Amino acid sequence: MTKVKKEKAAPEEENEAAVEETAAAKEVAAGGGGTEKSYQELIANINPIAQPLASRKLSKKLYKCVKKAAKLKQIRRGVKEVQKFINKGEKGIVVLAGDTLPIDVYCHLPVMCEDRSLPYAYVPSKLDLGSSAGSKRPTCVILIKPHEDYQEAYDECLGEVTVLPKPL
Repeated sequence: MTKVKKEKAAPEEENEAAVEETAAAKEVAAGGGGTEKSYQELIANINPIAQPLASRKLSKKLYKCVKKAAKLKQIRRGVKEVQKFINKGEKGIVVLAGDTLPIDVYCHLPVMCEDRSLPYAYVPSKLDLGSSAGSKRPTCVILIKPHEDYQEAYDECLGEVTVLPKPL
């Protein structure tokens, strides 16, 4: 049970390995690790009830608004919490993830939003929605509350979400 000594590699081989490691690290840091999916790939995995679906541009705006709201603790995250505060009459934009399965988990929320005239929109990825809220876990629904610190971004998102066509 003794340690086996490793042979020292030639200095040229060590340099090549170090260069390859740093290049791979730079690629991952730049976001090109190959794990990020395009908008078209994300749309392929959405539910049939995911209407109105936000465009790529609106999705980015919603993610940024969620990020700003999360810093100020002005979001409600998760089906149970969002449902509770919608019933209490809280106002805001409801952002739902379009790739949540089973759909029975949150299919009642759009009806609740329409009854209380709250604007809502679907984004293609629950993973991106959770990460924009500052969480490592995917999140299927978020309620963004209005706040004066990010009022401009909130109003822009609100205007675009209310214009989206509602499902029949």
